[in-house]
Amino acid sequence: MSLALVNFFPTSTAIPFIKARFAAFVVSAVMIISSIAAFFVMGLNFGIDFTGGVTLEVRTEQEIDAGRIDEMRTLLDDLGLGAIELQGLSELTEGSECYGNHCALIRIQPQAGEGLAAERAQQAANEAVQTALTAQYPEIEFRSVQVLGPKVSGELVEAGILSIVIALFLMLLYIWFRFEWQYSVGAVLALVHDVIITIGMFSVTQLEFTLSTIAAILTIVGYSMNDTVVVYDRIRENIRKFKKKPLSEVLDLSINNTLSRTVLTSVTTLVALFSLWLLGGAALQGFAFAMIFGIVIGTYSSIFVAAPLLTVTQVKRDSSES
Repeated sequence: MSLALVNFFPTSTAIPFIKARFAAFVVSAVMIISSIAAFFVMGLNFGIDFTGGVTLEVRTEQEIDAGRIDEMRTLLDDLGLGAIELQGLSELTEGSECYGNHCALIRIQPQAGEGLAAERAQQAANEAVQTALTAQYPEIEFRSVQVLGPKVSGELVEAGILSIVIALFLMLLYIWFRFEWQYSVGAVLALVHDVIITIGMFSVTQLEFTLSTIAAILTIVGYSMNDTVVVYDRIRENIRKFKKKPLSEVLDLSINNTLSRTVLTSVTTLVALFSLWLLGGAALQGFAFAMIFGIVIGTYSSIFVAAPLLTVTQVKRDSSES
């Protein structure tokens, strides 16, 4: 059984991936340009981690249907706290606290003010919301409450961007020392490709962009790099072995050699992520969806971007001898 899984693709597979590199480059370019355009036109739907404000997750004994959501929204709008968003939450696992639409997520925009005054305004908004909801629904339960000021959220934005930049830079150095600069350029361009398209997906879908999304992007960077290194290892091995073969044939051979491993690793990872997305509840759905999308894009870039880019950087045969 294990041998059958390992040899998911026959060893004689000879898919001409490199011949499709120009089409793949065009597709990638379109996705990157579209992602950048979406980011600047639509922006990201930043969560409270980055915007500040108050987020409350509540639970009631009665089902929170559309009518109850409208009722809550009217009640909270009367408090004069600015924009307030309400979203019903439901978990698929029977027996869980939120099963059957008994939970809701409430987000309140950051309150006006600076420094300590802003922090106090956020706390006052939180207390006002909890008081109003408790008076209207005595059985209401506040499952979680987050209060963030604009200063803290601004620092988190900077830290999130910096963490991604540092991760990409360290990956560049690792591949440079692990292989050669030609491999390093290809690997990092593939990683940048994955990050930009993933962020573009969040712009288009307007899914909430939170700290867990940053964690997902960093995980995607590591996963995609691992996938790329496996392919690059085989490329370097085959370049040494088949010195007279054209580079394009060596690249095709190497991708096909590692194709079974690449696909099986991606599929097994996606099975776990889909389970997390379906059963993990609202708190993990954003992270799981980002990971699912990133794994698909990362697998694509390892095969159709990272390896074919070596035909552009023109990796040298003698450099692979070291």
